[in-house]
Amino acid sequence: MIATLRHRDFALLWFGGLVSITGDWMLLVALPIYVYGLTGSALATGAMVAAGLLPNVILGSVAGVFVDRWDRRRTMVAANLFMAVSILPLLVVPQTGWLWVIYVVAFAQSCVGIFNEPAENSLLPHLVGADHLVAANSLNAMNNNTARLAGPALAGFVVGWFGLVGVVIADAASYLVAAVLIWRISASGSPVRASEEPGETTGRMAASFAAIWREWLDGIRLVTKGRVILILFLVGAVTGLGEGVMAALFPPFVKVALDGGALELGWLMSSQAVGGLIGGVIVGSVAARLSPSRLLGLSAILFGLIDLAIFVYPTFIEGIAVGLILFILVGVPATGVAASLQTLLQSSTENRYRGRIFGALGTTQGLLILTGTLLGGALGDALGIVPILVVQGGAYGVAGIIVLMLLAGFDGAGLAQRKRSKPIIRSRTDG
Repeated sequence: MIATLRHRDFALLWFGGLVSITGDWMLLVALPIYVYGLTGSALATGAMVAAGLLPNVILGSVAGVFVDRWDRRRTMVAANLFMAVSILPLLVVPQTGWLWVIYVVAFAQSCVGIFNEPAENSLLPHLVGADHLVAANSLNAMNNNTARLAGPALAGFVVGWFGLVGVVIADAASYLVAAVLIWRISASGSPVRASEEPGETTGRMAASFAAIWREWLDGIRLVTKGRVILILFLVGAVTGLGEGVMAALFPPFVKVALDGGALELGWLMSSQAVGGLIGGVIVGSVAARLSPSRLLGLSAILFGLIDLAIFVYPTFIEGIAVGLILFILVGVPATGVAASLQTLLQSSTENRYRGRIFGALGTTQGLLILTGTLLGGALGDALGIVPILVVQGGAYGVAGIIVLMLLAGFDGAGLAQRKRSKPIIRSRTDG
């Protein structure tokens, strides 16, 4: 993994992401607490979360069309600069109490964020060689877990000294730092070179509605007709649905099954972040010995098995200690799932289509997170919390088995280098 960080351009992207995600976690912790303290309403707090999720559900796949038109590096720079500016209206909230400003900012930030993630995932294969792609995605997963540990702690310190204003300024500064670091990346972020497709103007910001519609449909066809991509989207759908179910049912599970509260919930979530850091090191070290498809299948199965143990063990053993150990363990395969899924999508999709693929994945997962949250709450009340969580864990295992059966030996190598004139990317097993 150290060798991967020696790639200058990737190191710039990685450090920029670490800084900005840490700032995001600071705000993610501070803002809901502030809204609840201001209103005393769980509904008002949930509405803020919904405002941030809605653009991803509605516009995520459309954003991918523009990511495939524009220079990805410049797109990320512009997105970070816009987010640094768009977060500043929150500075007036403590003086005015204007709750609507928080909702508008959450919505605006999400509207820009839907461009940032597809652009990053599309640019990444150009920053490291194919042999380092899994390790690079593992390091990105470690970013999220590092920020998940550091952000809340920093938020508590900053809020204590400077209030919400301090957190807003810190988050805005993190976006500016990320923009500067990404701007210094020297690799080309262009989706298609003009010499390869004469007459096509990459990065043109004004395009006809019909052209955008056609390009969006091209991306959807990739998902529906490419066997490999369709299977990967199935795994992504399972993870999105599972995340939504967990969001709805895990806090009640901690209360009912573990007799815990907010403190115990925080310990468990932090322990998974620790496991994610360990997982980043492990996944990076085994990347050279396992194909990405095998890594994905085995990680999903292991994730499902540990999930089942988490939800079943309180029936036999009292206390939270076993849960903490299991949550550390589950962080390892969680990193394996995330890194291998990203790698397979990157390596099995042409450069010019990657934005649309990752945009469509973001929309799919966002919609299923929302669906899982609603279904989890309804079914948990009707059938019980533990049975629904057990089914959710089992779904990961089934998805892993499907991957091992249908993508055996597939590693995606070379697919992204096929002729760009082909409209659909096919896997080696498609014939």
